[in-house]
Amino acid sequence: MKVVIPVAGAGMRLRPHTYTQPKPLMPVAGKPIIQFIVDKLVESGLDDFVFVIGYLGDKIRNFIEAQYPDLQTEFVYQENREGSAHAIACARELIEDEDEIFIAFGDTIFDANLQLLLDCPNSCLGVKKVSDPREFGVADIDEDNNILRLVEKPRIPKSNLAVVGLYKIREVPALLKAIDQLLTNDIRTVGEYQLTDALHMMVEQGIPMKTIPVDNWFDCGRKDVLLETNAMLLGQTGYASDAFNLPEFENTILIHPVYISPSSHISNSIIGPNVSIGENVTVENSILKDSIIGNYASLHEVVLRHSVIGSDTSIRGTNLSLNIGDNTEIEF
Repeated sequence: MKVVIPVAGAGMRLRPHTYTQPKPLMPVAGKPIIQFIVDKLVESGLDDFVFVIGYLGDKIRNFIEAQYPDLQTEFVYQENREGSAHAIACARELIEDEDEIFIAFGDTIFDANLQLLLDCPNSCLGVKKVSDPREFGVADIDEDNNILRLVEKPRIPKSNLAVVGLYKIREVPALLKAIDQLLTNDIRTVGEYQLTDALHMMVEQGIPMKTIPVDNWFDCGRKDVLLETNAMLLGQTGYASDAFNLPEFENTILIHPVYISPSSHISNSIIGPNVSIGENVTVENSILKDSIIGNYASLHEVVLRHSVIGSDTSIRGTNLSLNIGDNTEIEF
């Protein structure tokens, strides 16, 4: 079974970081978003991947090839970013002969029993109840979890089950045919060709689809969600730094959970809780809380909370909540 991961988006809601870094490579709890996704899929036995790349795609390709040299990986380019269905269409030649495919969006961290999806005898979608489903694809189901209707970003939702970007599709030719109908007839929702609309066409044709509940799901497209995801992961086993294996930082208090790269240098500071610090970071005379600090950043005499600081950034002397991109120098 091939896995298709669309990662061509420009990540507009995460500016300024995504001017220089594609969203799937944004760090959370010490790892890029896409690494969490691929690791979960590999743990479930999947090893044949197609990445649909676009904006800053070479950076994603270089990371995947370096991080996963033993996986079978292929890359296709989505020149015009016209939606999730269009992204799948770009991979047509690589998937059209497959009996089944698995689709996972490359900017969504999830906590789910993937085996339930993989073992489902029908096509099936991961779903999660949300308080405001108007921003998502929404599934309307019957009492047996059969999908009756799929709608992308409905104004008046009939369900609170958001489709979370995990799909196992058994009827690959039918999916590609439905996508062709969208493209040929220029059927768009919110200005784009949506995978949700193609899947709804399949449901209307009588193709059975079911839903599988997802425990946790984070669409890491905004600063606040990125920080929420960072805190959630640090609170789980295996993501935060082991308090007993961290080096002794001079005159520094660590309030766990935190992730600190062993190559970073910290002194005279208070770090945590819910702070992730990347490689070769220098922190002096500072207080950091609920923040993500990119690689090679330099922080001196700052108090930061609820902040995302890009790589190769230098900040000196402030008490703020910041959202600073890569290669920035600020003095207050």
